[in-house]
Amino acid sequence: MRAIKTEKARPLTLKARTAADLMNGQVVSIPEGAPLHEAIATLVDHGFGGAPVINAAGRAVGVISQSDIVTHDRNSVAYARPVPEYYLRSDLRAQVGEDAAGFQVESVDRTAVGDVMTPVVFSVRPETPARQVIEEMLHLRVHRLFVTDRDGVLVGVIAMTDVLRHLIA
Repeated sequence: MRAIKTEKARPLTLKARTAADLMNGQVVSIPEGAPLHEAIATLVDHGFGGAPVINAAGRAVGVISQSDIVTHDRNSVAYARPVPEYYLRSDLRAQVGEDAAGFQVESVDRTAVGDVMTPVVFSVRPETPARQVIEEMLHLRVHRLFVTDRDGVLVGVIAMTDVLRHLIA
């Protein structure tokens, strides 16, 4: 058996002093009145696990995350409706000029983001020390914190991945 020689691990250092250093200032938010399918598209298109939900005044009022969406989907049952008779009639085929068999009527989920989101906003100020930001995330067991200015306006988001990007050996 060969012995594997390993280097002594050096401690990691956080290369950020404040929340402003950690945050991503390019915030993608979702209006609380938006349909859930738009929020899903936004999260998937940007590769996000969650995003802030804002009201008409632009203030953060909650968070919509993949977990919220999965929970909603699990708890809502959608039964397939029978195909309306007019799709099956042969005169429709003559009017359209093609066979209507195989077409389906889609049932769109009209649930609003505000009905599914977690209605809590955990935030810090830009001058909050980075160590306190991390402690807060761990204490609250959240994957992201919002950064708000003195007026409560959303100026950034800090995700766990943002913290990891600032670790250096």
